[in-house]
Amino acid sequence: MPLEKDIQQEKFQSEHHKASINILYTGSWLYNVNAAYLKKFTITPEQFNVLRILRGNHPTPMMLAEITARMIDKNSNCTRLVEKLRHKGFISREICKNNRRKVDISITDKGLQVLKRIDADQSVWIQAMGKISKADAKELNRILDKLRG
Repeated sequence: MPLEKDIQQEKFQSEHHKASINILYTGSWLYNVNAAYLKKFTITPEQFNVLRILRGNHPTPMMLAEITARMIDKNSNCTRLVEKLRHKGFISREICKNNRRKVDISITDKGLQVLKRIDADQSVWIQAMGKISKADAKELNRILDKLRG
């Protein structure tokens, strides 16, 4: 469906303005699709992002600042996310033996298992992106990288 119909706005200042609104609107739409999917695993997209980051670094623990630097949403409260994931048993926090000011954060077996379940059902999760071809996805990635670069 065209953006104009989705947001009930016929005119934009320019094609660049429309593209900006379209990126924001589509980003919000995709976030909501992912949030609904992840809800059955009792995690939020931000918590999923933390688990994904920790899995990528597994088995080496990470510090909070390292996780924060890799987050998709830089405004996420990483401290709060880590604490919620710890309460769920998906991650562990341990004070480093060599430096008491450093806290090592690691994904647990339970956290790895929930990611494994999410990955196994990934076709459902990525279904929203199935409307575009692999070539379209590659071109979209190129354009978005260019926009940020």
